[in-house]
Amino acid sequence: MNREKERWKDRFDSVRSYLTDKQTIRGARITYNILWNLLLLFIIVMVIGAGFAGGVGAGYFASLVKEEPIRPYEKMKKDIYNYEETSDLYFSNDVYLGKLRTDLYREEVKLDQVSNYLVDAVIATEDEYFYQHDGVVPKAIIRALLQEVTNSSTQSGGSTLTQQLIKNQILTNEISFERKAKEILLALRLEKFFDKREILEAYLNVATFGRNASGNNIAGVQAAANGIFGKDAKDLTLPQAAFIAGLPQSPFGYTPFSSEHGKLKEDLSPGLARMKTVLSRMHAAGSISDKEYKDAMKYDIAKDYIAKAENGSTIEEYPYLTFEIEKRATEILAKVLAKKDGYEEKDIKNDKNLRNEYLSKADRDLRQNGYKIHTTINKDIYDRMQEVAVNYPHYGNAKAEQVRNPETGVLETVMEPVELGATLIENKTGKIISFVGGRDFKREQLNHATSALRQNGSTMKPLLVYAPAMELGKLHPGSVLPDVEVYLDPGRPGVPWPHNYDLRYSGLTSVRHALTKSYNVPAVIAYKNILRYNPVSYLEKMGFTSLEKEDFVNPAASIGSIGGVTVEENTNAFGTFANEGKFIDAYLIDKIVDKDGGIVYQHKVKPVDVFSPQTSYLTLDMMRDVISRGTATAVNSRLKFSSDWAGKTGTGHEYHDSWFVATNPNVSFGVWIGYDTPKSLERYYNGLTYGVRTNYLWADLMNAAYDAAPDIVDPNERFQMPGGIVSRSYCTVSGMLPSNACSKAGLVASDLFIAKYAPSKVDDTLAVSKFVLVGGKSYFALDNTPAEFVETGGVVLNPEYMESIIGHRIKNPAQLLPQKEAWTNTLVASSKLNDNGSTPAPPKISSSGDKLTWGTHPESDVVGYRVYRGGKKVSSIKAGTALSYSGGKGEFYVTAVDVAGKESGPSNAVKIGGAKPDERQKKKEEKPKKTTDVPAAEETKPAE
Repeated sequence: MNREKERWKDRFDSVRSYLTDKQTIRGARITYNILWNLLLLFIIVMVIGAGFAGGVGAGYFASLVKEEPIRPYEKMKKDIYNYEETSDLYFSNDVYLGKLRTDLYREEVKLDQVSNYLVDAVIATEDEYFYQHDGVVPKAIIRALLQEVTNSSTQSGGSTLTQQLIKNQILTNEISFERKAKEILLALRLEKFFDKREILEAYLNVATFGRNASGNNIAGVQAAANGIFGKDAKDLTLPQAAFIAGLPQSPFGYTPFSSEHGKLKEDLSPGLARMKTVLSRMHAAGSISDKEYKDAMKYDIAKDYIAKAENGSTIEEYPYLTFEIEKRATEILAKVLAKKDGYEEKDIKNDKNLRNEYLSKADRDLRQNGYKIHTTINKDIYDRMQEVAVNYPHYGNAKAEQVRNPETGVLETVMEPVELGATLIENKTGKIISFVGGRDFKREQLNHATSALRQNGSTMKPLLVYAPAMELGKLHPGSVLPDVEVYLDPGRPGVPWPHNYDLRYSGLTSVRHALTKSYNVPAVIAYKNILRYNPVSYLEKMGFTSLEKEDFVNPAASIGSIGGVTVEENTNAFGTFANEGKFIDAYLIDKIVDKDGGIVYQHKVKPVDVFSPQTSYLTLDMMRDVISRGTATAVNSRLKFSSDWAGKTGTGHEYHDSWFVATNPNVSFGVWIGYDTPKSLERYYNGLTYGVRTNYLWADLMNAAYDAAPDIVDPNERFQMPGGIVSRSYCTVSGMLPSNACSKAGLVASDLFIAKYAPSKVDDTLAVSKFVLVGGKSYFALDNTPAEFVETGGVVLNPEYMESIIGHRIKNPAQLLPQKEAWTNTLVASSKLNDNGSTPAPPKISSSGDKLTWGTHPESDVVGYRVYRGGKKVSSIKAGTALSYSGGKGEFYVTAVDVAGKESGPSNAVKIGGAKPDERQKKKEEKPKKTTDVPAAEETKPAE
């Protein structure tokens, strides 16, 4: 033991001796100095290298962001909060309709209206250090850079919520170091300007979340909550919040809905797995308890998915309405934006390029800025009308049409159904209460109520003919017009035109009756006589916007043969009469409000004076008869309520279009049916004519409106007659005041007249018992026409007055006489029979047995014949009767008498029964008398 101790002591002394040796100490000092210097040198190199690397990095970073401008607070605020928000659409009375059609649906929401679950889920998933960092997390950036450099398959992401907001709102999704550098710079700057709540709120409104239950793209947590679970963001449960928070990483990968009308995907597992990942992160961050975590992990989130997004696109349910709102709102907003820039409405109207520029700006504005667009459409009425349009059974059969396939260029046969358009307008305001754009939007997108241009047939007559003529003082309801064969087509002289729809003529008719029965001939005649006053200007005042140059001079415009008019415009024009002659333009957009509640646009009613109250009332009063006893009587048996309706039917060329438009004191309603490619409607279908089918459809649609809102379509009041209207009797052959002849013939009626234009002249077209018959025609007798040849009894009508109205001679004057009992004692005088100035030539007679006969005299002014026996007159024969005489035995001759009373010399003598000729006749035979008259033996042919 002692020996061992001694051994260790000797070793220790040896080491100590070595360490204390001067030489050893000196060597240690040298080694220390070398190592220390090397360490210092390494530290210096490292510091210098780091500084150099930092400088290089800083320089590189600076080079990446050198072109990025320094953004002031206001600019960054505008950019951050300038996220697109879809505009909302409303029916009347603030009834919500849905979202404007767009590629991305978004709804803005304030942070305090978002579930705390959702806020915690987003932070735990997207940015766990959100409340600690200043916009960026350095280690996260370094980690992301290393992963990028090493091309690592595991990408943890290095962007904070602030950076993601910058990327979405200011920069792009471009993958580059330059974009990343700008993102970091701007994120740091953003954090200096805004607090965490502002940044978080902006992010929650910006992030994309895949698709909603309608298959539309959505952004913002409110649109996501609404479109996926059918609730507001503030009402989300923990599982729902976790599901939504997981979507931004891969919106279209995790969304449960496909683009096919929002149909659920077959494989929902990616989204469900992502939801559980979010829940795990929330639990790890302490945002939820153990129990909440376990319950949420077991929850079947799929049962919460809704079948259809309530606040999604309105295209499927209301396609015609959605597109119409979009079109009109864009046009309105374009004018608003142009006005802000100093342009007037006429500027963008006259400059096509400028107009297109502002329409484009307005379209973008509507889809991005979250406007609230309020319309005039009554939802209940609109919905019920669409049901009627779909189910109406009497349209008629579809017809074949050849169309060219746009892809193959090959002609294909398709079946075109009968289409319809209908518009209901409130008279006093111009509000479009409802419309029907067509039967099937998927088949035909054209809005037949607001955009389809069609000829309006006889619905044009009150608008362009009778109301303007009354306003000008040229016609009244009691004015009389001829409905006879006329030749008024300037392009086809000698060809009868126009024709009535039944191809018959009714003779003399009052304006009231002509409108009631929809006669074409009187309407064209009346229009021709006011054409020089430019009556089409009245249509322009009443909102017709598609008139062509030819429409201003074409007589056929009077019966609806124009370039075209929409159902809306045609119906709107009828409201002018209900408004006492003031036109109020129809509108559908009531107001547009921005997302801050400011009114961007508010519609203002601007009445236009068109007709006087007197003209308007008389037009209405005549159109009442159309429904009570005219071409629209079918409405009465179909309509379930009674109102003071006044309306007009119409038929287009070759039965291509069928119309009925009517107005009462509150609303105007018009319906059109026809084929998209003009074709004739079936004259009969289901036992109903095309006109009755249109009337029934009008009534069914109006009944639907009545069921929804009777107070709107069935007012208690009636049209009130204004002052300045008087009732007067008139002669039904001319419209003038009744003469004695007119009264005796029973041809007097009464009607309403505008007082200042009431008739003042007494009828002079009728005469009592003063006419002659020649060649089957009647002519007025002259004062010196021998009474023995003048017809008596009843009255005779002079056609010259009606011929002056037509503008040419009437080929068959007898057509003037209506086939009515009151006219049985009336004849038509073709005209006054003019005296040719010479004495008629003697006629030539012959005999057969005891009967004398002779032919029609060649001179047209001969009105009768005198028969002489033995030099004594025994009979007078009228030219319009049988030219013969039977009067016993004796020597006979005949003379001709003209309208002025001049008598010819004797004809050749004819002996009947063997009697001796008298001395005078003997002398005549022995020595013929010289005369300048044409001998009977040289009788000429009768005039044609």
